Amino acid sequence: MSVNLFKSPHDKRGASTAAPTISEYENRFRMAQDGTSENDDGHHEKVNNLYYDLVTDLFEYGWGKSFHFAPRVPGESFKASLARHERYMAHVLGLRPGMVVADLGCGVGGPLMEIARSSGAKIVGVNSNAYQLERARKLTEEAELAHLAEFLHCDFLNVDAPDESFDAIYSIEATCCAPDKVSIYSETFRLLKPGAEFAAYEYCVTDRFDAKNPLHLKLKADIELGGGLLVIDKYHTVDDALRTVGFEVLETRDLAEQSGPSIPWYQPLVGEGLSLAGFRSSSIGRFITHNSLRVLETIRIVPKGSVRVSDTLNLCAVAMAEAGRLGIFTPMYFIHARKPA
Repeated sequence: MSVNLFKSPHDKRGASTAAPTISEYENRFRMAQDGTSENDDGHHEKVNNLYYDLVTDLFEYGWGKSFHFAPRVPGESFKASLARHERYMAHVLGLRPGMVVADLGCGVGGPLMEIARSSGAKIVGVNSNAYQLERARKLTEEAELAHLAEFLHCDFLNVDAPDESFDAIYSIEATCCAPDKVSIYSETFRLLKPGAEFAAYEYCVTDRFDAKNPLHLKLKADIELGGGLLVIDKYHTVDDALRTVGFEVLETRDLAEQSGPSIPWYQPLVGEGLSLAGFRSSSIGRFITHNSLRVLETIRIVPKGSVRVSDTLNLCAVAMAEAGRLGIFTPMYFIHARKPA
């Protein structure tokens, strides 16, 4: 196992800062959800940055360069399913050479690289987290795709770009980090050229979610805290927000509801053990990683608080797998909308 986990807390705040950082994250998260945070329009950005400072190295270790889910067909590898899920976004938006496209919440650039490589479009990655952008720039250069990539370090609710800058915009399991859908979709609408299209995979609770069921409520709360999500919306909230800001809704559907033989999106969290990536993300792999971190923290190779971060991520993984099995949560509510010409 890599001992370079939690590089961003090391590099920016010293080697013993994971514990206060996870504490600050948890406090700010709960204040934001309870409505007791300071009156600060950028509060969600602080929550997001604290979260991704803490979890990015573990995500990359356990999941790879693309921090998202995808359903699989029998015989398809985990990595291939992620790439197919990303290319579908490029296909739907009709991305091609000469287009300038925004990736809202680009992470460390895994989807950006796949979409740039397959479409030939120039992709502008938008991210408020400095450490993730540092990784994205490095990985893009190593992949020899820097000529098709650009990065903006800013909040995706206030993108440092003029009105009507982009030929298309997409987001893969990232706009769920916004405090509300109207805000993020309004900014997306502003950035698109007239007639241009937007597509995204959203986190949503499904129609099977029962707000009076204590188990459902606990699973939702665990996903929110462990996933850095201030709110997980219902389908209709997402659809209504798109129309509210002026989009023409072309299609919305839950891609987790597959027809024909398929492996569910949450299977990597349960684990099959057939690949290194699958093993690392599985319950057994997470157990081994968690206990390895406990040893490394004891001997001070990783900072104090690393095990607490692992606890938080495991809480989220267990809740996601169970919520997925129950059919009350999806990470891939697909939306496709157009800005009127």
